[in-house]
Amino acid sequence: MTNKKYFSYKVLFSKKKYFYPLLKNGLNSDDLNKGIQVLKSGRITMGKKTLSFERKFAKKIGTKFAVMVNSGSSANLLATFASTNPLRKNIFKKGEYAIIQSLCWSTSLWPLIQAGLKIKFVDIDPNTLNVNAENLISKINKKTKLVMLVNVLGLSSDIFKIRNYCKSKSIILIEDSCESLGSKYKNKYMGSFGDFGTFSFFYSHQITSGEGGMVVCNDKNDYKILKSLRSHGWSRDYDDTKKYPNLDPRYIFLNSGFNLRPMDLQAAIADSQFKKLSKFKRNRINNRNKIIKILISDKRWNDQFHFIKTPKEIDPSFMVFPILLNKRYKDKKIKFINYVENKGLETRPIISGSFPNQPSTKLYKLNKNNTKFKGAEKIQSLGFVIGLYTQEITKKELNFIKETLFSIDKI
Repeated sequence: MTNKKYFSYKVLFSKKKYFYPLLKNGLNSDDLNKGIQVLKSGRITMGKKTLSFERKFAKKIGTKFAVMVNSGSSANLLATFASTNPLRKNIFKKGEYAIIQSLCWSTSLWPLIQAGLKIKFVDIDPNTLNVNAENLISKINKKTKLVMLVNVLGLSSDIFKIRNYCKSKSIILIEDSCESLGSKYKNKYMGSFGDFGTFSFFYSHQITSGEGGMVVCNDKNDYKILKSLRSHGWSRDYDDTKKYPNLDPRYIFLNSGFNLRPMDLQAAIADSQFKKLSKFKRNRINNRNKIIKILISDKRWNDQFHFIKTPKEIDPSFMVFPILLNKRYKDKKIKFINYVENKGLETRPIISGSFPNQPSTKLYKLNKNNTKFKGAEKIQSLGFVIGLYTQEITKKELNFIKETLFSIDKI
């Protein structure tokens, strides 16, 4: 048995084949054929397929514009740098702050630092995995420039309340919905509330193009800034290149920029997947319900696990299944994870745990007072996730999950 005090690198990073891995291949022959058609066309990089998918995506999500990029992390980077760009009306000033919750992903946070913003962490509610709207609003002050609202694992807080308050104070709202594509809050898609919304098409997410992401917005000037920043700061989406008659209009750089462009190959596969989002969403919800049912109907059930409840305002779109151990098993958490991984049940932490505990935040002195965030700490000490597939879960898989999880009372 592995040491109960430490995670086993040998177990967690082994190349063994899991009986129930975190994900199955969600790509079918239709998706692959769409990709093959692009490969045969000779135009692999960003082009017509990308533009077509962007338009379909914006229409579905309920925004005016969408800009595809090469990853969800790039989407957060692009949205953040567009928010603080000099060509935007809401000018960024040195020393201003961004608010982000303590339970977040690395590249939800770091673009804010890279853009020159200072950081204020806000704790989350462990019962929802998301920030409480009133708590977030209470942390806003005159120096708050931006709120990075992470919609965690298909769920969210009261986005209407947060959006309305941000609007009243001219605070930029970015919704990081990289883990929540297809989720709705009060019948409106998450990611469509803020100034910008971001999404990811990573392999384990709601839909996939292998890698890929999207930024959505409603302001035409923001849209032009996004497209320029995505492609080196080029002027190709601006109308004022005639102001520079001595420069070749094909290579005029009006802004700073990156190369965050996707490939048409990714866009074609993502487009094919996007058409099946509703089906994937239903299957994952059904699989989650089956796992819960087989556990709580077993005679061994004794509240060993806590499942995050979905508020009535939310129509969720899940990508994984978060589970919390009963607090009486807190001292068993590491031993339990080592055990189930060794048995063939693949797990992950619930995102980062409490991100202020990560060594990178100490390196950059983002939590100088060593503040403890009790909600995120609880998630870190008790939480883990297992897979939710786009395909229907089998009886064999259900029984394996049941027997493996109930080992908590034996180890």
